Amino acid sequence: MKNALSALALSCAALSANAQTFEACVAGLKQTAGAQGVSASTLDLAFKGIEPDETVLKAFDFQPEFRTPIWDYLAGLVDDERVADGQAKLKEWSKTLAEAEQKYGVDRHTIVAVWGVESNFGRIQGTRELVRSLVTLVCANKRQAFFKGELWATLKIAQSGDIPLQNLVGSWAGAFGQTQFMPTTYQRIAVDFDGDGKRDIVNSVPDALGSTANFLKLAGWVSGANWGYEVQLPKGYAGPSGRTTRQPLAQFTKSGIKPIRPDQAVPSETTQAALLLPAGPTGPAFIVFRNFDAIYSYNAAESYALSIAHLADRLRGGGRFSTPWPTDDPGTSRAERREVQQLLVARGYDIGEIDGMIGTKSRLAISEFQTSIGVKADGRAGQRVLQALRAAKPK
Repeated sequence: MKNALSALALSCAALSANAQTFEACVAGLKQTAGAQGVSASTLDLAFKGIEPDETVLKAFDFQPEFRTPIWDYLAGLVDDERVADGQAKLKEWSKTLAEAEQKYGVDRHTIVAVWGVESNFGRIQGTRELVRSLVTLVCANKRQAFFKGELWATLKIAQSGDIPLQNLVGSWAGAFGQTQFMPTTYQRIAVDFDGDGKRDIVNSVPDALGSTANFLKLAGWVSGANWGYEVQLPKGYAGPSGRTTRQPLAQFTKSGIKPIRPDQAVPSETTQAALLLPAGPTGPAFIVFRNFDAIYSYNAAESYALSIAHLADRLRGGGRFSTPWPTDDPGTSRAERREVQQLLVARGYDIGEIDGMIGTKSRLAISEFQTSIGVKADGRAGQRVLQALRAAKPK
């Protein structure tokens, strides 16, 4: 009993110390922000009752672009449902997109692809308060200098009146709006594309689309050029590869690398190109150009850039990749993931909301189901799990 009481006392002391440390950190941030010109009224509103958000720290440690197999990552981002939605948005916003193309030189399919991947066309913009998320990261010493800069920018956006503080909600890292700009990116690049005097990428579709086009233009987008294309490697290819390993396209052609589609528009042989092998030499291979790098700069992950590029191609009427991913358990679309969740619920598992997003509860339920049928419990919603659930009897 004495040991238990001692442990409880230590736990309470640790919690108290953490709270005091957070409060001291917040006080220091408010003081610095005030010295940088943020008004007392903005600071009082932004920091009122603020507490750390532990889920933000968990998200920091798990970023799907770098942990999820690429065939899973793309299967959920580029599916028939998103292609159909994107084509509808192309029609709905054709006038705005035509104006963005003319002004910034970025094609409408890429702009809409960013919109679709970033927020499912404005439907999922994130729910976390930006100030709370950024303060949590700063006070936990997670890339402190970077997130401090984003916090100052957030406070200044709120003070400017372009976007009210209550609308500054988004991802765990501070990205917000229909095309998910970081606050400092918003300050530098966001545009008032609907002419109402405000740069509102949260509620204004034209502002979001115009700002995205401006971002890509400033990132080096080459008007009229493509991002790249899928290629076929010669047997036993062992030459250079990697996004940053560039050489004239002619060098890759001499190595026997050729477009899979014979009608593919190929730029000049002197164009600098790179060979991308996102799943190694046995998976799909791509020759990529400057526009791929422009997309990559939006979110520095090759799987992310490839998903944008591929969705843009699908919106133009292109098909799926010709070369299959090197796996015997391919990924599932969002519709299939919703089916996985529905089948789990029918078999008595608690997965929370059926939304096609495989979160913690869904992964735990999948692991339990996998254990029940005697297979490796990895919590992954792949085709094998889907087929097994279809074959299993409801509870």
